[in-house]
Amino acid sequence: MNWKTMVMAAGLGAAMTLGSAAIATAASTSTVLKAIDPDKDGTVDLNEARAAATALFDRLDKDHDGTLDRKELRGRVSAKDFAAADPDHDGTLTKDEYLSLVVQRFKAADPDNDGTLDAKELKSVARLLK
Repeated sequence: MNWKTMVMAAGLGAAMTLGSAAIATAASTSTVLKAIDPDKDGTVDLNEARAAATALFDRLDKDHDGTLDRKELRGRVSAKDFAAADPDHDGTLTKDEYLSLVVQRFKAADPDNDGTLDAKELKSVARLLK
């Protein structure tokens, strides 16, 4: 699973800032959905999003210290979002802090509050990340 796919899984996510054009098309939304929907029900639930975000966190944590700093995130999180996700202001995001951001973005992308993101809602992630 590539970075953009996992980020979109996070509602991303949560998903974390990336080129929103990459997730705005139907083709890429379909690709993302397939990659992060292990039960193939056509939706991503919060557990699936958290699993993808956890795997992404682990991959981005190059120094294996259990945190992500701005360098490891390589500009994928805006300064404002990073500051909001870093309540202890230590300049890093723990996995819990990172997943909290993922949950926040997931919920923002789920306006019908059914606990899942379908293809249409995944496209809305692009608007959240602009």
